[in-house]
Amino acid sequence: MVIKKGKFTIEGLENVQINIGKVTSSDEDEEPQGPTPAPDIHGLRDWDMRLLKRYEPVYSPICDLCCYCTYGKCDLTGNKEGACGINMEAHQAREAMLRTLTGAAAHAGHGRHLLNHLIKRFGADHPIDVGPTNIKAPVTQTVLGIKPETIGDFVPVLDYVEEQITQLLATTHIGQEGSAIDFESKALHAGMVDHVGMEVSDIIQISCLDMPKSQADAPLVDVGMGIIDSTKPVLLCIGHNVAAVTYIMDYMEEHDLFDKIELAAICCTAHDMTRVNPKAKVVGSLSKQLKYIRSGIPDLIIVDEQCIRADMMRETSKLHIPVIATNDKVMYGLPDRSKDDIDDIIRDLASGDQPGVLLFDYEKVGELAPKLVMKMAPIRKEKGITALPSDEEFKKLASSCTQCGACVIGCPQGLEIDKAMEAAVEGNLTLFEELHDKCIGCGRCDVECPKNIPVLDVIEKASQKVIREEKGKLRTGRGQVGDAEIREEGVNLVMGTTPGVVAIIGCPNYPDGSRDVYEIAEEMLQRSYIVVTSGCSAMDIGMFKDDEGKTLYERYGGGFLKGNLLNTGSCVSNAHITATTIKVAAIFARRDISGNFEEIADYVMNRIGAVGLAWGGSTQKALSIGTGCNRLGIPVVLGPHGPKYRRAYPGKAYDKDKWNLLDARDGSVHNVEPAPEHLLISAENKAELMPLLAKLCFRPGDNNLGRMIKLTHYIELSEKYLGVLPDDWHIYVRSEADLPLAKREELLKILEEEHGWKIDWDRKKILEGPARMVDISFQPTNVPRLCKGAVE
Repeated sequence: MVIKKGKFTIEGLENVQINIGKVTSSDEDEEPQGPTPAPDIHGLRDWDMRLLKRYEPVYSPICDLCCYCTYGKCDLTGNKEGACGINMEAHQAREAMLRTLTGAAAHAGHGRHLLNHLIKRFGADHPIDVGPTNIKAPVTQTVLGIKPETIGDFVPVLDYVEEQITQLLATTHIGQEGSAIDFESKALHAGMVDHVGMEVSDIIQISCLDMPKSQADAPLVDVGMGIIDSTKPVLLCIGHNVAAVTYIMDYMEEHDLFDKIELAAICCTAHDMTRVNPKAKVVGSLSKQLKYIRSGIPDLIIVDEQCIRADMMRETSKLHIPVIATNDKVMYGLPDRSKDDIDDIIRDLASGDQPGVLLFDYEKVGELAPKLVMKMAPIRKEKGITALPSDEEFKKLASSCTQCGACVIGCPQGLEIDKAMEAAVEGNLTLFEELHDKCIGCGRCDVECPKNIPVLDVIEKASQKVIREEKGKLRTGRGQVGDAEIREEGVNLVMGTTPGVVAIIGCPNYPDGSRDVYEIAEEMLQRSYIVVTSGCSAMDIGMFKDDEGKTLYERYGGGFLKGNLLNTGSCVSNAHITATTIKVAAIFARRDISGNFEEIADYVMNRIGAVGLAWGGSTQKALSIGTGCNRLGIPVVLGPHGPKYRRAYPGKAYDKDKWNLLDARDGSVHNVEPAPEHLLISAENKAELMPLLAKLCFRPGDNNLGRMIKLTHYIELSEKYLGVLPDDWHIYVRSEADLPLAKREELLKILEEEHGWKIDWDRKKILEGPARMVDISFQPTNVPRLCKGAVE
């Protein structure tokens, strides 16, 4: 029953209490509802099985043992069974699912904390405002069938997310699920609900904190370790949840302190700070965290949640940098001073009596942080506190290195630190300066050194010149892609004339330094791909400049158009990337999205040329984001560290039975090219990656012009980076119109001589050879019920 909004009276009744639950407006019933609103774990299992039948999971165990219970340790090598009956395949699938679930929980926990806080601050009826759109929460609507209008409408959405996380976590207990394929289905479910949680988090902060709303020309802000004026008090924020920091910015604005204090941040709090107030500065990504702390520049550190070093208090205590923890997910054993007087807290922190405190009263955080940092700065500057060695100490440390190679073995990137030490002894710091960008700042080299050399400090001391020059520009996070942008670009993306969307996301665990993501983005932008980015990758892309001194954000527009570069924002803004593909299905293809995940995912997979890239993925969140993309039919490429996530979803191009699609017009079966060939795969290096990105943008629905454009880029990138024509280019050719114009005759000759195709040379037409011919009205689908005449 639908109750229309308004007032009513009942006469003649006394002592009667009437309780009315949620009131819905009558127009909500007009939205067609799909078959799977708010699906439980098994709700989309059939879709998962279709995906996993084509992209069979492949496992890469990091450890051959299972240590889950007191029956163990159980040796599962050779796929032996453990005491509970589980084998290696199922155990690795469980491990991958658990890490996906951890990432989903991190974002959901972030969302719940932020939602509770913003409802308390602004009220549950605060309207959602993400910019000009008719689809305010595309992921939420597609998964749950709900169209939220206020931030309070997201309460049941997060209830759903949290219930699914609980049910999924329960399946990891001993004596529960034992099937690898069903653990994979559960992992895909966890990835999907992660995108719901992320969407909630970003929409509510955009709506309440006046962040950019689908703003293509969002402001440019400074990024880099060299942008901070260390002569001023430096207040550094680290984490992903901007709730507490907004109060600091409000206080600084009210008291005109932005010219007196350097307010900067690391990781996604940096993104969201600048979205609220562009006067804030971005030090950089996760890899800068320990480096910047060791520099001694911060006079005060505020932490919230996620991607914060576990040894924060050990590092900061050495340098007399007070820490204020503002979120109960990161408390470091500190005392809760939330109810104490601000002056008393400042006195105890400034004196060093307490190295840090918990402070959950954000009004107090807002006032205390600026006051404390201004008190700490002269104290610390007078003492000249830093972890970096002096010039004389640097020489002694470099000379004491025996080139044993322990640091190289311990380094996740295998950086040749020993050679840099040897060169430094001779006065050559070039190798160290090169290592600065490639170093992820984990500090494992310090732990491994048998001579107790603080290796990271030595690297940073030697790199002071390049650090001072580390000054870039970042476009603040724009939020969603607007409806008007979808209407303009959607047809080009679906037809293939815009070659694809490349979403560069994730952490900074790059195999060869952050310049990689800059060069990857630049290459794809020059080829008219739409490049979307977020999180740490978005920061690192902004760190490098061309010969004219311009960053990519200054050279390319921020709209959803081919050849443009979009920064959606922090990690939780990744939901807007998947939301964009949903919007294309809804706006361009006019598909009903409410509670209709399977149909939308099927459309995305067969029609929209999009690929995700987590080149430096290291956290569980990166895996959950990627796995959520996978369930929506979007392939994802990981860097060479990707196998540490324990599984991949590669395709088998040679197995033709896996590449059958239905034609929705009549249900007929068609064998098609492997597009996209993989769902989750790792690339060993940038040379291998570049043509792979282009290949994974092929879709069965490409028209001739679109396929020709995509094939051109695939061939050119392979020749540029690998020096060869790709060995499988021909399987993507359906007719001569698919061939690149500049190479058409050359390629026709190869098709005839090497692959046995029949060519009419007079007309330069292909007569025989392709697996299928082009049919512009072909409606590819993996889902039988979507075919005409199918019985539901």
